[in-house]
Amino acid sequence: MRRRTFITLLGGAAAWPLAARAQQTDGTARIGVLSPLSASETTSAPFEAFRKALRDLGYIEGRSINFIYRWADGNHERLAEFAADLANSKVDVIFSAPGTPTAIAARNATTVIPIVFAGAGDVLATGLVESLARPAGNATGLVNESQDLAGKQLELLIEAVPTVSQVGVFWRPSNPSYKNLRSRFDAVVRATG
Repeated sequence: MRRRTFITLLGGAAAWPLAARAQQTDGTARIGVLSPLSASETTSAPFEAFRKALRDLGYIEGRSINFIYRWADGNHERLAEFAADLANSKVDVIFSAPGTPTAIAARNATTVIPIVFAGAGDVLATGLVESLARPAGNATGLVNESQDLAGKQLELLIEAVPTVSQVGVFWRPSNPSYKNLRSRFDAVVRATG
């Protein structure tokens, strides 16, 4: 799928609940943006693409939609507080990006407000969605399936460098989606000896 098409679809996924709920209010939808990044990311390419997709769908910032940003500035411990703040402020939808901890914080803050996440990994094991085909609940979004490739990457490394005897893996234990990453590497190590 082409990137532009995908971004438009993501914007559409966020816009669908807005259309339904905005009719019940003053016509101005409120999008809560929850991010572990800093406010400087407001003008980054991914956030610009998100806003452009919404503009392409007719949602104009300051007229038909307003963004309420909560930036954690790299402090993941604040995500839960900021997610609760967005939920309490009765935003129409929460856009959480990037990462699994961000999406989990949003999901833990509300079971009613629609959540669109981007870049979350292992959404089944972390309970963000019930299934990839039918997410159910109030959360949906873009899943980062790169962890499914982790074992294959190690297999390719072993094939390319058969004499390799040790491999280091960088991972963040505080991110629940990384738990399966280590088990995937361990499985390849056991299978290849």
